[in-house]
Amino acid sequence: MDQSQAEPRDPEEQRREVLEMLLSEAAFDGFTETTLKRAARQAGLEEKALADGLLHRLFPRGVQDALAFWSEEEDRRMAESFKALEATPHGVTDKIRWLIKDRIEGLDWNREAARRAASTLALPQHAGTGAKLVWQTADKMWRTIGDTSTDFNWYTKRTSLSVIYGATLSHWFQNDGDAAADDPYAETWAFLDRRLSDLMKFEKAKGKAIKAAPDPAGIVGFLGRLRYGSGK
Repeated sequence: MDQSQAEPRDPEEQRREVLEMLLSEAAFDGFTETTLKRAARQAGLEEKALADGLLHRLFPRGVQDALAFWSEEEDRRMAESFKALEATPHGVTDKIRWLIKDRIEGLDWNREAARRAASTLALPQHAGTGAKLVWQTADKMWRTIGDTSTDFNWYTKRTSLSVIYGATLSHWFQNDGDAAADDPYAETWAFLDRRLSDLMKFEKAKGKAIKAAPDPAGIVGFLGRLRYGSGK
């Protein structure tokens, strides 16, 4: 079968192939349109297809969409890993801890690329995408453990978890790890445990606030005065 008669490639498969090449490129040169185009060629996308706009169709917003695709792939992997466990952790806190730890450990093979991705998403032009991706990860975690909350609880749970996940990821980036230790990133997981303890205190305080203050404006005001620990 000649090329003109070949079956069209699956776009998802092509995105994964480009992403794989991009992560190698970005670890050295960062996430730029140049590295994205170079990754597309290394992934085997033909020059004619690229000239016809294939890369734009795969990632309409360029690097932003490539980073979003990577995040969504890692979210999917995390959820599938949890569902494949023979024995899942007991209790909401332990389940969330497992998911956060697994989600971050999944980046270890591409640690430098992940660090550069975080720096890219912190730029003003990409900050909205970065915040959205962290929120989506938090939402995926809650959905994975079967959360059925609605309305006010739905939002506060995801907001709280977004803060904890983002802070733990930032701590992990700053923690080079102890290669000689049984768990190289034990310090980061201890940080996570403290943040989760804060979350449980927050949830208890929130529950009391909701019972005591049925007025939504009063609840929001109360929650706004609550703070997490100092991060130590």
